[in-house]
Amino acid sequence: MDSDAAVAQAPSLTIGELASRTGLSAPTLRMWEQRHGFPVPHRLASGHRRYREEDVAVIQGVLRRKDLGTRLDLAIAAALSEAAPTTPSVYAQLRRAHPGLPSHRLKKSTLRALSWAIEDEFCAKADRAVIYGAFQHEKYFRIAQPRWRELARVAASATVFAAFTDADPAGSPMEVSLPADAPMRREWAVVCSSRELPVVLTAWELPGQDDVKDGDRLFESMWSLDGAAVAEAARVCDRIAGRSVDAGGSERPAVPGGVPDRSAMTTLFNRVVAYVDRFG
Repeated sequence: MDSDAAVAQAPSLTIGELASRTGLSAPTLRMWEQRHGFPVPHRLASGHRRYREEDVAVIQGVLRRKDLGTRLDLAIAAALSEAAPTTPSVYAQLRRAHPGLPSHRLKKSTLRALSWAIEDEFCAKADRAVIYGAFQHEKYFRIAQPRWRELARVAASATVFAAFTDADPAGSPMEVSLPADAPMRREWAVVCSSRELPVVLTAWELPGQDDVKDGDRLFESMWSLDGAAVAEAARVCDRIAGRSVDAGGSERPAVPGGVPDRSAMTTLFNRVVAYVDRFG
């Protein structure tokens, strides 16, 4: 993206301006952010919130649905789905919605260690969270399938994405086949939507690595323990899985907007360090 495009897309609305444009109060916008992970602000170094022009239209869409009697969380999910890009990608959506998240080039072996740390910490806590995993190719998921069966046993729901030849949508975890043109075919992701320890790890594989040893393949990677970012990633995963808003709102126990517990963050950090040191 060139500098002119970046400036044009930069979040510029203050929370007061967003409130004025949508008819909501600033406290209501902050409450929506805390409880539902929306709207997602860009944070300046000072800590002040800034929003995008398109947030105005999405909020207006939420309010229209609410006026028709739709529950707030369902109205938010529907409006975001309507505004979402036609080719959903966890990495691209987080980069768009959270431009302040740093990215790092990591080898696949390091990503694997990070993923195992997140998965094992989740499994150790037996937290009834909603979890998702993206594996690119079916063969990679089959290697990890025993781990994910254990994760699914303690999760509220578990969904995995790959280029499956014969996906099992009724399995545990639920398998979702990615079409040939899906951006997620190049992506790696672990998303754990939980109130105590929300976490997302997402990465896309750099092109031109056909001759690179598997563990040395490079990925552009991001991660976050921000509940709003995790909720954003979970919504993308639900859209890829083809879950309707009505069914998802009433049946899927999503827990967006969680605030990580400090002790849980410390425990996860310690596990990450140990796993990267051993396996990365």
